[in-house]
Amino acid sequence: MSFLKELWAFLRVRKKLWLAPIILVMVMLGALLVLAQGSVVAPFIYTLF
Repeated sequence: MSFLKELWAFLRVRKKLWLAPIILVMVMLGALLVLAQGSVVAPFIYTLF
């Protein structure tokens, strides 16, 4: 949890808050790929990329 606090502090201090949505989308896509790896839906998800 301290990593997230430090990341947020870095983004806020360096005025890089515009990176927050990009990081969030990348984390969500990564989680989607990891969770769908062994499922039946995997071939359909991989065609999106």
